[in-house]
Amino acid sequence: MQTLDKLLSSTRTANSETNIQTARRPTRLTLEGAYVRLVPLEPAAHAKDLYAPTHDPRQEELWRYLWDGPFASEADFRAALERKAASEDPLFFAITDPPSGRALGYASYMRIEPANRCMEVGGILLAPEFQRTRSATEAMYLLARHAFEELGCRRYEWKCDSLNRPSIRAALRLGFAFEGVFRQHMIVKGRNRDTAWFAMLDSEWPARKAAFERWLAAENFDEKGRQKRALER
Repeated sequence: MQTLDKLLSSTRTANSETNIQTARRPTRLTLEGAYVRLVPLEPAAHAKDLYAPTHDPRQEELWRYLWDGPFASEADFRAALERKAASEDPLFFAITDPPSGRALGYASYMRIEPANRCMEVGGILLAPEFQRTRSATEAMYLLARHAFEELGCRRYEWKCDSLNRPSIRAALRLGFAFEGVFRQHMIVKGRNRDTAWFAMLDSEWPARKAAFERWLAAENFDEKGRQKRALER
């Protein structure tokens, strides 16, 4: 049997004193990118944009691991967005197409702990056409950059159901490190959830940022928008 020291040695970080300052709490603002714009969630506009593409009968899988949905009507969906828009934690942003302003998805900062300089990105819903695109990756980059560089986070988390393989692949691709599984962590929609934990640290962010920016550069895509090299840490 492995000793406790051996089990912990691969994940141990320096136990040095850290600056005691707290992180800034995120606020409702706009984050501008080359391909997307993140704006405060506006139910009146964004429910209309997102309801049809996310509620096609073939898109039921989109909702399997989310806290709520799918919804029986656009009115029900809008009511859910109104609750999200009023929340401070989670704090939701719509991911929009800059030329048209059309919503392509939403994401949030959640479990916000300024004193520990830590928070999570989660509650992510992406319209099918927006998934696995350069724009979707840029949205995650903008949220991470804001968390580390403007808000002063030292730890940025990603958590998901351990059965949610697409979310796990996304976390690893985006540069989050796997930290383990919390067994029987939650009950969601009447089902057990074992939660897989991932995190990115402020000391890791410069390398992650450089990888994002190399991947997002225009020269990394051909005339059909296909990547030339994969996103690497």
